[in-house]
Amino acid sequence: MTRDIAVDDDGQIRLQKLLAQSGVASRRRCEELMLAGEVEVDGEIVTRLGTKVDPRAAVIKVSGKRLPPISDHVYLVLNKPRGVVSTMSDPQGRPTLTDVVASWRPGDEALRLFHVGRLDTDTSGLLLLTNDGDFAHRMAHPSFEVEKTYVAEVAGRLAKGTVADLLAGVTLDDGPVEVRRARVIDTSADKSIIELVIHEGRNRIVRRLLDQVGHPVRQLSRTRFGPIELGTLRSGALRELSDDELGQLLELVGL
Repeated sequence: MTRDIAVDDDGQIRLQKLLAQSGVASRRRCEELMLAGEVEVDGEIVTRLGTKVDPRAAVIKVSGKRLPPISDHVYLVLNKPRGVVSTMSDPQGRPTLTDVVASWRPGDEALRLFHVGRLDTDTSGLLLLTNDGDFAHRMAHPSFEVEKTYVAEVAGRLAKGTVADLLAGVTLDDGPVEVRRARVIDTSADKSIIELVIHEGRNRIVRRLLDQVGHPVRQLSRTRFGPIELGTLRSGALRELSDDELGQLLELVGL
């Protein structure tokens, strides 16, 4: 994430100055935080005022929270509309992520973004976009078990026993699925709204999972990816990750 940080000729900057320019607090307050042992650089507590760091490489934490490094990478949250293909181009001519991104930074053809994981064409909701390949790979890799939260409208009334079955684990044709959490938000005679938390990203996994327990999905949206929430972001809109959000994700995947 790029910030307007002025570094010395050696590419370094005083730590308290970096913290202040990054919006952590005033310069004086940042010095107080350092003296109180609240600032950590590369795993070591730093209390010496005037200590210099490389803002692009140092792993900095303030009161336990990660401060993202200075970089030219872009990290975006998109509320993907239903009907948009989770690719940057489509031979069938359907709307793609490129169409959405073009409205965020018009004319910037050098900005090569790719999606973290994907959403089915008929699924809406939270999708992360970035030009940081290592970050995207780790966020999508199953070994890091980054949780995703979905809200689905399904056919039929969901019984408590069905939720228990989901939490106990359901086996699909390509293997078992672990459901971390599940709760019924609303139910009626002919439909139910259910929230599911899983960490896998197999093709159409939520739809196949709910179909397996007898409740085909009518509408599906992803509302959360790790600690990042969709919130009130309107359909088709983009926003940058905040420093706090990006710091949490970097910690989550060990970057």
